[in-house]
Amino acid sequence: MMMFLYRLMGAAMLDAGTYEQVEADHRATAQSLLVVVLASLAAGAGARLQTWSGAIGFVRISVIALVTWIAWAVLTVQIGTRVLPQRQTHSDSGEMMRTLGFAATPGLLQVFGMIPGVGKPVFAITLVWMFAAMVAAVKHALDYSSVGRALAVCALAALVVIVFAFGLGVLLSTTAS
Repeated sequence: MMMFLYRLMGAAMLDAGTYEQVEADHRATAQSLLVVVLASLAAGAGARLQTWSGAIGFVRISVIALVTWIAWAVLTVQIGTRVLPQRQTHSDSGEMMRTLGFAATPGLLQVFGMIPGVGKPVFAITLVWMFAAMVAAVKHALDYSSVGRALAVCALAALVVIVFAFGLGVLLSTTAS
């Protein structure tokens, strides 16, 4: 448990050692999944989904977060290793899922969006923070020497994943009605 908390803090602080450790530890995949699920539940609570759509809203947001996390990891590996690789670049989907899962750590703070009047700032800050954490995660998972290349990979992947997540959200909302 202490290792998990240490990793959460390190990921939130964009600590290179934490991302390298998570990348190499195959047992950290379950922990990464837990971070993604908890962050998605925090987002659901912070967005007050219970008020809008009850328990089904929490299920939808969790499914979207999980599928988007997997898609983001696979897409990022493909872009990073095939489109924008460096000589030393080597990674796989497992490494990327672990590092990107921990990059969702700032999303845990979205639960504070429940506080009236602070929802939008909380979500804005945590989304920027999570993107920065994802850039750090990608830099280490793909063994890049520059942040710029990791930023480019994240920006390209973000465009595709946002469209994918939006489409998945629309699909889930129309089939559940």
